[in-house]
Amino acid sequence: MPASSSEAVRVAVLADSDTRWKWGALTARRITTASAEPTGFVLRGRATPTARQLAETGVSTATPREVTGAEFLRAIRDAEARGEGYDVLVLALVGGTVRAVLQGLADLALDRRPVIVTGYVGVVYEKLTDGLLLRHGADVVLANSRHDAERFRAVYEGVGAGAGSVVEAALPFLGGAPHAPEAGRDTLVFAAQPSVPATRAERGYVLRRLVDHARLHPDREVLLKLRSKPGEHTTHLEEFPFQKLVRDLDPPANFRLVYGHMGEVLDRTDLLVTVSSTAALEALHRRIPTAILTDLGVREALGNHHFVGSGLLASFDRLDKRDAPAPDETWLARQGVASDSPYEAAFDAARQRVAELLALPALPPISPYYTAETAPGYLPGILARHRLDVTAPEPRESGLRRVVREAARGAYRHGVQRVAPVIRRLGEL
Repeated sequence: MPASSSEAVRVAVLADSDTRWKWGALTARRITTASAEPTGFVLRGRATPTARQLAETGVSTATPREVTGAEFLRAIRDAEARGEGYDVLVLALVGGTVRAVLQGLADLALDRRPVIVTGYVGVVYEKLTDGLLLRHGADVVLANSRHDAERFRAVYEGVGAGAGSVVEAALPFLGGAPHAPEAGRDTLVFAAQPSVPATRAERGYVLRRLVDHARLHPDREVLLKLRSKPGEHTTHLEEFPFQKLVRDLDPPANFRLVYGHMGEVLDRTDLLVTVSSTAALEALHRRIPTAILTDLGVREALGNHHFVGSGLLASFDRLDKRDAPAPDETWLARQGVASDSPYEAAFDAARQRVAELLALPALPPISPYYTAETAPGYLPGILARHRLDVTAPEPRESGLRRVVREAARGAYRHGVQRVAPVIRRLGEL
């Protein structure tokens, strides 16, 4: 297996949503010397992205293969059996799934397992401790900033777990040309999130204020940047899509809904507004004026508490006066955006760590913090939910069975996305 930098590095990425696929594929390129595209896998489940969503990420021309967890582990095992084992595996997954895959990889008992890399796709503002402990056991746990690296190490050290896996890096999708104002162009972009804010009333409020802002400034183009189309799935469930809520309004001609690659939208953005989207960090990296809304409060549930001290907090009343906030430079540097050092240098430590691990004659056993000893009342449930049994025979599937399975998947997704929210709302009456 690869022990020298002269040999080709084979990389695989396993993701569970479109945004995590984007993070995983770009991370794989940033932290390895692999010349070929990473082999992509997306987990089959509630948030399985459509072909359109995957293409919109703009990170690869090859479509990742859709698999179950067990099918993925079989692919890893079979690749090694053919002498084509993966050298690096990027797990772009939620914490519980990372822990389950770690267990599955350990159970495979490969002669030479891949270096396992994981991390977070954006701003870490909830489930910090639980998410980190579920990811413990990976060889590299990437932190997107100095601020995150300090927090990650404090959590691991605080429970007596090794913190050597934590490596400071940056969000892999930062970049793009610096903000360049154009004469006659004035574009405000609101970066929407599927579950922030969560309630119909709050989402309706944000939408009304955007429409009112567009009416107040007819010379300004106001774009509502959406993550997905109705019926598509994202990392978080969207119960009240803006596309539906806007039907109750009569927006002016200078207000539009837009989709597409976030970087391309930022190319023509003069003011980025959001509640707490990671798009804010993308904009700040490019020195695009950015505002974090306070209209619904500064609350952990919204995630905008992460931006306390940033100098970016502002309300619609302030934005209506064309008053854009100015960022605090110290805060920006700690968050890993708009720093003085070259962007690519942010991944030097991660590249070095991966290279060192690949050069070892043998990798150490996978040793997660959560085990049957440390979490006997928690871990079994996590593993049971994922059912990563690679020893079960792979079913032979006829054409009819495949059609039925796809129909069942569609019915399940419809139930999760459409029926379940209605039932929950009825239960609140």
